[in-house]
Amino acid sequence: MSEPPIRDNVETGRFEIEIDGAVAFLEYTRGPAVLALVHTEVPPELGGRGLASRLATHAAALATEEGLRLEPTCPFQIGWLDRHPEFSELVNKPTGSAGDDPFWL
Repeated sequence: MSEPPIRDNVETGRFEIEIDGAVAFLEYTRGPAVLALVHTEVPPELGGRGLASRLATHAAALATEEGLRLEPTCPFQIGWLDRHPEFSELVNKPTGSAGDDPFWL
C-alpha cells in the first residue's frame, strides 16, 4: 500500500497527511527566507506510523529546495532536527540561553 501524499494547506499554514478522515499535520509560518516549524500533531489513531517524521522530512526538503532557513519551535521538530545533522546548516538557532536542550549546544 502506498503512503498518502503530504498536502501543503497554504490557507491554514500546515503540511497535512490525511488517512481515513484523520489528519496529521505540521503547522508552519513562512517568511521570505524562513520556514518556522510551529507545531506537530498526530491523532492517536494515526500514531506509530512515522507520520510526524515524514512531515519533518518534507519541511526540511522544502527548505533545502527553496533556500529557506528553518526555525523550529515545536519540541518534536527540534528533536527531529537534532537527530538529523544533515540539515543543521538550515537551522536558525536562537540567540540567548540554550537551556539543557542538546540541539542548541
